[in-house]
Amino acid sequence: MKLQKQPLLILVICFILGIFFQEKMVLTGIALYLVIVICLIILAAICFHSYFLHKIKAFLLGLLFFGTGIILHFHNTFSADVSSFVKKKETVTFTISQKLNTTEKYKKYEGTAQVGNTTFNSIVYVPKDIKELDFLHYYKAEAYITQPKTPQYDFQFHYARYLRRKHINYQVYLSKEIVSAERDDLTPADKLRQYRFLVLKNIDETGISGKTKEFLKGIILADRTEIDADTVQDFNKSGLVHFLAISGTHIVVIFGMFYFLLIRCIPLKFRKYAVVLSLVFIWLFAAFIGFGNSVLRSCIMLSVYFIFVLLQRKPDLLHSLALSAFFILTGDTQQFFDVGFQLSFLAVLGIFWLNQPLLKYFPKQDNYLKKLLFNTITISLSAQLATLPLVLYYFHQFSFISIVANIVIVPFSEIIIVFSFLMTALISFGIDFELINGIYDFVIQILLKIIHWFAEVDVLFFENIPMNGLEVLSVFMIVYLLRSVILKFNVKNSSRLMMAVVVFLIIRTGSNVFENQREEVLIHTFNKTNIFSIKRGDKACFWISDMENKDKVLQFVVKPYCSSRRINHFELKTFSDSVQKVVFRNESYDLR
Repeated sequence: MKLQKQPLLILVICFILGIFFQEKMVLTGIALYLVIVICLIILAAICFHSYFLHKIKAFLLGLLFFGTGIILHFHNTFSADVSSFVKKKETVTFTISQKLNTTEKYKKYEGTAQVGNTTFNSIVYVPKDIKELDFLHYYKAEAYITQPKTPQYDFQFHYARYLRRKHINYQVYLSKEIVSAERDDLTPADKLRQYRFLVLKNIDETGISGKTKEFLKGIILADRTEIDADTVQDFNKSGLVHFLAISGTHIVVIFGMFYFLLIRCIPLKFRKYAVVLSLVFIWLFAAFIGFGNSVLRSCIMLSVYFIFVLLQRKPDLLHSLALSAFFILTGDTQQFFDVGFQLSFLAVLGIFWLNQPLLKYFPKQDNYLKKLLFNTITISLSAQLATLPLVLYYFHQFSFISIVANIVIVPFSEIIIVFSFLMTALISFGIDFELINGIYDFVIQILLKIIHWFAEVDVLFFENIPMNGLEVLSVFMIVYLLRSVILKFNVKNSSRLMMAVVVFLIIRTGSNVFENQREEVLIHTFNKTNIFSIKRGDKACFWISDMENKDKVLQFVVKPYCSSRRINHFELKTFSDSVQKVVFRNESYDLR
């Protein structure tokens, strides 16, 4: 691929670099105004058509997009200040905009809250025994306002930063007395959310089993808030979480379904209108389920692709990908730091980079079944190879069974998605066929059992895999060079790939040696549980005062610590709740 033929991709990369630069350097005041002035000068200069400017026009455009990224990211990091209300009980009036995952004690919502004349975005925690909140009402209650805590140590998930990226800086914990009043300022978006809420309630009232209901709500309506932890773990460990989430596959299948129906009804000379109507429908569907990253990216890419087709221009995947990234990031630059955004775009890049070269090693695809099977294998492999570095960096786990699971399950994804969509359509119109419900329930239960079986193959599942930024970059270089080796296996290409592998091994070995030379003593706090840890080399020992929280401590403290500090062996021991101090090597550590 010659980058000179991908000007849009280069400009979007410059735009993203500007966002990243502002995230790390945080330009404000005079420095930011200087960037704005430079961007305006470049914009004015580009309008002149001199020979000199023509030669450096590409450089100026790149600089302009870089500066635009800085300016927009500065704009998107602004937040309201309600610090005077923090850690106080206040009367809060609020509306909700999205439901989040339910916890053991609370139902969680994203919403807009108001205290006095101050309005701010927040996460609203509602006691679990209170009925579901909807989008048609204002709510008022006594509430305790807090700010998310910054984690104790660098290896812990930074929940406060995660919320800030969603423009949320506060958490509101409600009492059980909630007063509601009907809203008089409903927007079309609110009405759409409420209709989706009613469809979800209708699904709950059907006679299908609980797990099937939650699967249906997740695969079509992008609602995974009530899925049990075991099912989510099965999808994660089998590498099929993308199947449960709304992704490009869902959008393409739904587009194809409506296009197939429309071309049967519309005369041949009006065939292009079938494409336009199908595109309109997927945008309406995307609005209905909420504009998630993968949904928005898929809709933009599909729209750009077919606009090229309708204009009789040659479609270009990278142009479509670049435009979709630019539109999403222009709306909110914080989306770049969302893990789903990064994995979604990397998967498409991986398919573009590796799919066709891998297909050459398969027999000729002279019928539909061969095409479906071989493309499923190569597309799954391409996407997994491209996203592997980031998966290891963020989640520190990988299962080789995911390759097999994708090959087995994905070929049937079109049937499952279409069936699920039809089920949702029938339920939304109040049509309840017991026979169809039974068939759907049976099919999904079989599917979930197969996925559970894949997830239980622990021999091929690896966790606590350490990965730092330099290692990620070196693995990306290996994936990049892999294409040339697949296309043409020779000494030159293979030696480049081997050199990249050697560089990765050197970086990894150096990181391991550096980390294993450190000794560390830490006191961790998880909820009301104290954990004392000692690290020596690649071994660590943890003392915990409350073994009832053992599983959660393992998940949120021990495993992240082991991944960060490259621990190969750890022990978990207990000490009494009455212990207030620990003395180690003549140093005293307070546990109170």
